Amino acid sequence: MNQRKIVVLIAIALVAAFAIAAMVYRSKADEKVEKAIEDSPNALVRRSAKTLGPADAKVHIVEFMDPGCEACRAFHPFVEKLLADNAGKVRVSIRYLPLHHGADTMVKILEAADKQGKYWETLHLMFESQAEWASHHHPQPEKIWPLLPQIGIDVEAIRRDMSAPDIAAILEQDLADARSLGIRKTPSFFVNGQPLREFGYEPLAQLVSDAIAASD
Repeated sequence: MNQRKIVVLIAIALVAAFAIAAMVYRSKADEKVEKAIEDSPNALVRRSAKTLGPADAKVHIVEFMDPGCEACRAFHPFVEKLLADNAGKVRVSIRYLPLHHGADTMVKILEAADKQGKYWETLHLMFESQAEWASHHHPQPEKIWPLLPQIGIDVEAIRRDMSAPDIAAILEQDLADARSLGIRKTPSFFVNGQPLREFGYEPLAQLVSDAIAASD
């Protein structure tokens, strides 16, 4: 066997070993999260979480998200479609893990908007304008302010309410719960307490479908 073939075989072996190690690592990480949920079930769902779908739905999706996260923006319409396609059977709860620059401000704006009954409209606006205010190279969260009036938001009330102690408490609780559960990335999804092991639209849809079948 010539030297070139030996090098190729070694490279293939290294790639395979890395892939196996990554799978084992993800599996152990998922096991830690599942154990943390088992030990502290309240850490996954709090009464402060904003929800879509009926409270008595048999299937409950919990999403830890960041308004500045591109993947969160991409998943948002897909999650809404899951709710629409399974009307009455599924609900979603939103938890916060603001990792991007300025995302904690966006969370406070969202919670203040909820006091005006404009939570979901504000979240949609943030995702639609994300490229403007959440650029990785030059984030400018202040750019959200001129956009808020277009959805009927009282901007002065937002500026006042976003500093309220109850909003600070929600953010602190979500961050603490994310730490206790070992959640370090967004979006992180759970369906009836089970973490999404393989990231992607189809794996999430399958996990929801399996949960619906189990509930039926």
